[in-house]
Amino acid sequence: MLPHRVWRQTPLNEKNAMKTTRRNFLATTALTTAGLMLHETFTSASARAAEASSPKYKTRLYKALIAGAPTDENCESWKNAGFDGMEITDWKIPVADARKNRLIAEKHDFYVHSVMRGWAEFNSKDESVVQKTIDETAHAIRIAAAYGAGAILLVPCRVGGMAMPEPWDFDIDFDPKTLMVKSVAEGDNSQYADYIKIQNDSTIGTIKAVEQLIPVAAKEGVKIALENVWNNLWCTPKFAAALVRYFDNPWVKAYFDLGNHTKYSKPQLWIKAFGNTLVKLHIKGYKVTEFRGEKGGGVGDWCPTDQSSTDWKEVRALLDKHNYNGWITVEENTYSPEKYNEILDEFIAG
Repeated sequence: MLPHRVWRQTPLNEKNAMKTTRRNFLATTALTTAGLMLHETFTSASARAAEASSPKYKTRLYKALIAGAPTDENCESWKNAGFDGMEITDWKIPVADARKNRLIAEKHDFYVHSVMRGWAEFNSKDESVVQKTIDETAHAIRIAAAYGAGAILLVPCRVGGMAMPEPWDFDIDFDPKTLMVKSVAEGDNSQYADYIKIQNDSTIGTIKAVEQLIPVAAKEGVKIALENVWNNLWCTPKFAAALVRYFDNPWVKAYFDLGNHTKYSKPQLWIKAFGNTLVKLHIKGYKVTEFRGEKGGGVGDWCPTDQSSTDWKEVRALLDKHNYNGWITVEENTYSPEKYNEILDEFIAG
């Protein structure tokens, strides 16, 4: 059987879902949609086992690892280890190749659920660079569709090289209608003037680019999942969630990493802020060795997932509360797939 696709949780007729008509959409994507609908019935053996041991949860989580592309070797090995699918990183390939790779995965009852598009340069001052990035992202969306994946991971921009608050000191005041930032920390913000300007430029560039990509995403049936991965932008849960919700569109959602933002504040605060906009999750370990402030962030470093300072029981309960049914992908390589399968089964079971 084929796995559940998270993007199908949102009705296709949600406001502003697409600029084409539903009839045209169905005509242009009938084959893709027919294939993806099969994923609704998926429940892996490992997921069923986890559910049996944790009947208190109504939501299902599916386990994945990351690879460049599916091969007979990694699909068979990871399937045997207990995983349900993978996220792929090699999207700079022809669409025909992605379709062939999909057959390799599905031969093993293994599935590509997401494409890691990664960093984009929507805030470049060079318009040709911006357009190139938009074109590349559109191609990544088409690759995801060819794989039968429900989303691409997109990090819209990244900045650095100027004065910024410490991660735990961010307190961003922004206009909820325009998303323009007024200040990024308490007190005098004069030292952060350059950062505030580039933050606003990045937000404007991201809005313009994503709005161009929404029709592509709607046609292909692939969500644009925005992630802010240590890119020094949208650094508070409220602001990052506001960026996603600004589009008011079912094809633009949130991709959240349960380890990446721990230095800013607890993962629980990010989950609460994103709420039902969450469509994909990464998991990795980050241990805060010196907590600073009331938000739970602080000085720390990477560590294996099972040694993280994260309260995984509380995280699991919050995902259930916010009805997150979907994939959780390991983004570290400390242990064997078998060991990560055990860790994720414990997490799924609470």
